[in-house]
Amino acid sequence: MISIADSPVTIQTSEQSVPSTPSWFGEVTLIAYSLRRQRILSAIEEQVRFARRRFGHYEVIDFVAVLIGYAISGEHTLEAFYERVQPFATAFMALFGRTHLPTRSTLSRFLAALDQAPVEALRELFLKDLLTRPQDRSEKPGGLWDRQGMYWLIFDVDGTRQAARQRAVPQTPDLPQAQRRFDTVCAPGYLGRKRGEVVRTRTAVLQAHTHQWVGTFSGAGNGNYRGELLRAGEAIRAYLTAQQVPFSQGIVRLDGQYGNGALVEDLEGLGLGHVMRGKDYDLLDLPVIQARLALPPDQQTTHPETGTCRALFDLPDLPLTATGTRSRVIVATHPATATAASIGTTRGEVVYELFFTALPVGAFTAADIVDLYLHRGAFETVLCDEDKEQDPDRWCSHTACGQEVWQVVSQWVWNLRLELGHRLHPTPMRTTEFAPARASSDPAPEPSKLASVTYGPPQFARPAQMGGFSGDQFIPQPDGTLRCPAGQPLYAQERRPERDGSVRVLYAARVGHCRVCQLRQQCQGYGTETKKPRRVSAVLWPIDEPSPEPAVPPVLPPATQPIPSQSRAPLALLLPMPEQSGRSPDDNERTGGSRGPSVSPAMLCRLSLLSSRSLSLESRTLLLSRLASNRLDARWANLLAEPLEKSSRPEYDGSSITFHLSANKREESVREDADPGN
Repeated sequence: MISIADSPVTIQTSEQSVPSTPSWFGEVTLIAYSLRRQRILSAIEEQVRFARRRFGHYEVIDFVAVLIGYAISGEHTLEAFYERVQPFATAFMALFGRTHLPTRSTLSRFLAALDQAPVEALRELFLKDLLTRPQDRSEKPGGLWDRQGMYWLIFDVDGTRQAARQRAVPQTPDLPQAQRRFDTVCAPGYLGRKRGEVVRTRTAVLQAHTHQWVGTFSGAGNGNYRGELLRAGEAIRAYLTAQQVPFSQGIVRLDGQYGNGALVEDLEGLGLGHVMRGKDYDLLDLPVIQARLALPPDQQTTHPETGTCRALFDLPDLPLTATGTRSRVIVATHPATATAASIGTTRGEVVYELFFTALPVGAFTAADIVDLYLHRGAFETVLCDEDKEQDPDRWCSHTACGQEVWQVVSQWVWNLRLELGHRLHPTPMRTTEFAPARASSDPAPEPSKLASVTYGPPQFARPAQMGGFSGDQFIPQPDGTLRCPAGQPLYAQERRPERDGSVRVLYAARVGHCRVCQLRQQCQGYGTETKKPRRVSAVLWPIDEPSPEPAVPPVLPPATQPIPSQSRAPLALLLPMPEQSGRSPDDNERTGGSRGPSVSPAMLCRLSLLSSRSLSLESRTLLLSRLASNRLDARWANLLAEPLEKSSRPEYDGSSITFHLSANKREESVREDADPGN
């Protein structure tokens, strides 16, 4: 055995302390580098302004850097954070381009002196950064597809509470009024399961698919939950606008705190969809609800974990307030148990629950609405993870504005961690079957009776007068998108059927891609003057399937008396061939006409009007001019044959169409400068 005296290892000790680098210092380095590269730090310096004396050489960015490090560190108190970062203060501040680390007392004075203006500037910058930097740039940020194939985005809005303990102090007439440090930030309110005497409520907005925070709004006591909901709705509208999703396709999930008709009216004013639990149980006394509860339920659902079996009664349109606010109401009932129900109201042996929603009946069944609300429990999981990793409700300041700045910075760090983690370990979008598809009770139509329409390749619009890339420079992709010259995708936003049988598809890019694109001036023409993304319009024409031949009127027997050439003669109007047909007039004569756009119902209506003898000559001429503007197929010219007086040659000022009458030959004289609007 070799003794330690003979070992080649030499151990030296010293009285000088050499602290170790904190474990979270590496993550601070990565996030600070990302913020500096995305110019977020410079934006904070320029846009978040706060002037006050006795700050010395410190700026707002110095205190924001300290709060970012505090959120990443996970230390329980600012005192513990300063003890760990103090030996590396110079290196820590150098990551953010600064030189001096503010002391704890200086940070406390800064947070106490803040007013509402810099808080709103920081919140606006946080939301702008979220909208311009999506987590996944290649596809939509998750979503929900209903039974009719429509796309929805879900947002969870709820309040979380932080209680504060207050020491008991003697209060006698000879003693002055007690001064509490939490008087400006907290107030008495609902504590829930938390211990304390006063509370502060924070309303958080979460994008339910990516778990990104959209905003935070707080207040003393129970807070102004209605005003905070309106501010949360504005943030949600900004998010939907950036994602190019209509406001009506955004779903806000709320708990029973918001379940009354006034909040439903507020959300309808914002144009947002909603799913919430109702708390106005006086609605159960309405005769219409009592009559509906006497009938069999629409559906029954069983909770997979608790085993609670609910009978669902769907009322599509029910008044909620005296002002006329109406909503879809779902009444859920289940038998009462020996334990008193904590949610709902118990009447007799039945527990009643209310759910308010603005989602359409055909897209979401009653069971879908209840399941969609109960899946809101995932929001509580995110709040729990946030408390473990960052704990944004811990106290950083005894003022309302200082505490709110800390909570905005904490949510910002959460979103940055999600984005950087997704870039480090990208995972594909996961699809979960929310509910099985409901089989249709109607018999399927026979295949022979189905109308199948095949469309040709898209035809893009020409370049605009102010410049920009033409539509044919955007290459169609197999997934239904377009690829711009800069390599970014354009997604289909609207499919609009036209009156001539074609389909117009409108594609749009992401505004975040266009803002940083180097080809923006060449692509959009307007350059930096426009705030909208690039859009491209394509037209699809039906091909392959010929339309059925029109019924040809029977040939009349020859007249016993010759008809004078001055009296009547058949009129035929041959319109120009469609540009996409690619045939010459000679080919049309040999084949009996070309196949152009299919006839719309409006055209058929005009044809039926032309066959009526009750129309005047001017009315018939106007209808013929409109048919000419639609470039009707030449084969339909036979339907326009109608005896007219040859002597009355029509001259219509609003159209440049001239008719040549001949007893033996049909001639075409439709000039291209006809006004389509007439």
